[in-house]
Amino acid sequence: MDLAQYSAQPELFDELLTPQGRARPGSAKLAQFLRRASIGQLSLKRESADLAIKTLGISFTIYSEGKNIDRQWPFDLVPRLIRDSEWKVIELGLKQRLKALNLFITDVYNEQLIIKDGVIPGDIISTSKDFRAECVGMRPKFDVWAHICGTDLIRDRDGTIYVLEDNLRVPSGVSYMLENRNISKRILPELLDRHNVLPMDDYPSQLFNTLCSLSPRSIKRPEVVLLTPGIFNSAYFEHAFLAQRMGVELVEGSDLVVESDDCVYMKTVEGASRVDVIYRRIDDQFMDPEVFRPESMLGVKGLMRAWRAGNVAIANAPGVGVADDKVVYTYVPEMIRYYLNEAPILPNVPSYLCSNADERAYVIDHCRDLVIKPANESGGYGMYIGPRETKESTRKIRKLIAANPRNYMAQPVISLSTVPTLIGEQLEPRHVDLRPFILQGEDSFVTAGGLTRVALVRGSLVVNSSQGGGSKDTWVVSDPQNSGKN
Repeated sequence: MDLAQYSAQPELFDELLTPQGRARPGSAKLAQFLRRASIGQLSLKRESADLAIKTLGISFTIYSEGKNIDRQWPFDLVPRLIRDSEWKVIELGLKQRLKALNLFITDVYNEQLIIKDGVIPGDIISTSKDFRAECVGMRPKFDVWAHICGTDLIRDRDGTIYVLEDNLRVPSGVSYMLENRNISKRILPELLDRHNVLPMDDYPSQLFNTLCSLSPRSIKRPEVVLLTPGIFNSAYFEHAFLAQRMGVELVEGSDLVVESDDCVYMKTVEGASRVDVIYRRIDDQFMDPEVFRPESMLGVKGLMRAWRAGNVAIANAPGVGVADDKVVYTYVPEMIRYYLNEAPILPNVPSYLCSNADERAYVIDHCRDLVIKPANESGGYGMYIGPRETKESTRKIRKLIAANPRNYMAQPVISLSTVPTLIGEQLEPRHVDLRPFILQGEDSFVTAGGLTRVALVRGSLVVNSSQGGGSKDTWVVSDPQNSGKN
């Protein structure tokens, strides 16, 4: 396939080719492969990937018109490459960020020094819909609340990596990251062999070790379970995948019970078995009908009692959503300076808070030049992208901001970097982001790469699978003198 036909847009940062059409450092082997491969060969590999996804049952669920629709996982075979030297800096920045966020959550539910010292306005916390009064006074093991984090990264037109947001409540996507690598091994073994790609296969064992370290009991093999809402949840494939890979029980709320000793037990054919650690994939509001929504059929009555008594660990802990807020996100650089006395390694995207009168006025006046986001939505829902919106949607967002300024923040439109993507019978540039996964317990761990999400529609900046996006395997390519197995 002639890469000369691939037109990297000069005003954007293409991760394979420079504006002059040369391969970027570390990408020469991939560029050579794409130059030599015919469209027929790439199409056959795409068919092989689609067959593997179908055979393995790799799917995700979207909600449309009141229905749950299962769809085959969208995968593009052209990998995204990141140099190991750059990745080492990103890894340090991600660990730094999650450490500060966990210190912030501990502080918010205890002394609130960051508020008393005027670093963050108190009303940002008091008006947060995810602040849980039930968590006040709690200090989980290691003072860690967010044990699993998926941080979204983007690259701007000058090549700078920015943090777009932190996902702390029930971050998803890691199973698709791992399956993308498995598919690459099937369809691109020769290309993988020509690169020193850092491994990511050890994530399930790293996750299991992190969860075991949280056990309130000092026993050789703690009882760890993964709590799922059930088969109709959009991420159920991932729940089953991770439980199987870790060798733990996949349970629903009805499989667990809290007894009079304030301990959690799993119902088994051999009787009740005490549970030490729950990896929950259920939102706070559905976890415990005794404390939160009484009509919830998904959680476990008394679970918060057991957690507060220190008899069970929950990952991620209840209440982490107070830091998983797009308004709180704007203060993370200040958290890093305040708690760690360090300069942030990874920058935030410049942001405007609509709760600030001056910044709100600017946002309302410049809507058409900004991306505006509600504080607590995910999956790309509720997002306003100014240059692509209608006059009616602009009028609507202005009214929403005026009615509830605390719920909105805005950012300039970032020209996401592009990566070659096989569209029909040609390679075309498509915008991407990246979600690496960070674990924190007694120790910290970052995946070597992450889930690259790609906007399959020409020019679109929305990469979420629920909004029609796809995915790519992410290869962190080590220096030639280092060895790495994929």
